[in-house]
Amino acid sequence: MRIYEAKDYQEMSRKAANILSAQIILKPDCVLGLATGSSPIGTYDQLVEWYDKGDLDFSEVRTVNLDEYKGLDRENDQSYYYFMHKHLFDRVNIIPENTYVPDGTEPDSGKECARYEELIRSMGGVDIQLLGLGHNGHIGFNEPDSSFARTTHCVDLTESTIEANKRFFASADDVPRQAYTMGIGTIMRAKKILLIVSGEAKAEILARAFFGPVTPEVPASILQFHSDVVLVADSAALSKFSR
Repeated sequence: MRIYEAKDYQEMSRKAANILSAQIILKPDCVLGLATGSSPIGTYDQLVEWYDKGDLDFSEVRTVNLDEYKGLDRENDQSYYYFMHKHLFDRVNIIPENTYVPDGTEPDSGKECARYEELIRSMGGVDIQLLGLGHNGHIGFNEPDSSFARTTHCVDLTESTIEANKRFFASADDVPRQAYTMGIGTIMRAKKILLIVSGEAKAEILARAFFGPVTPEVPASILQFHSDVVLVADSAALSKFSR
C-alpha cells in the first residue's frame, strides 16, 4: 500500500485526480470504477478542469459505478446516476453509452446483480477503482457483516448509513432502505484501488481498517490483502495512523 498525505481536502482531491488522469492518459480506453458521495466531488471537479484545459480526453473511457439506491429512478436528484451526470459525465466528452450505474428501478435483485456482475466481467474488469470510506468502515454499500460479500448484491442499509445520508434528503424517512452495490470480491478484482479519505471524523475507522484485523465487521480492512492500493488522505484523516 502506498500512502499520500495531503494537507486538506483540496490537495487530496488534486492528488487523487492526478492518479486517475495518469490512468486515462496511459490507457485511453481504460475502465474506471467510480464512487459517489461528498468525498470524490473535488476529484471530479479537478478532472473536469483539466479536461476544459485540453489535458484529458474521455472519449474512449468506460466507467462502472460502485452502487445505486434501489427504488430511485434516474431522474431523482438523489440517485447516483443523477449525481454522476451532474458532477462528471455531463461536463466531459465521455460517451454516455460507455457509463454504467446499477439500475435502481429493477425490482428483481437477483437479475440486476447478475447483469451488473456480468457487465463488469465483459469489460475485462476494472483498471482502477475509486473508493471512499464510510464512518462504519463500509466501502460501496458493503456494510459491516459476518462475512464478506463476493459479488454485486442488494443490501439493507444500516441505521448509521441512513443517518449519514439523510442530509441529502428531505428527511430520514425519504432515504432508501436498500441499495445495489458491487461486492467486496468484485471490488478486490480491480487491478488498482484508489481510496480517498478526508476529515478527522474518519481518522479512527481509517486506522482500524489498515492497522486492525481483517474482518467483515470493518469491510475496508479487506483492502490490506489487495496487491495495489493507493491511499490519499488529508492530515486530519491520517491523525491516528502509526508513524
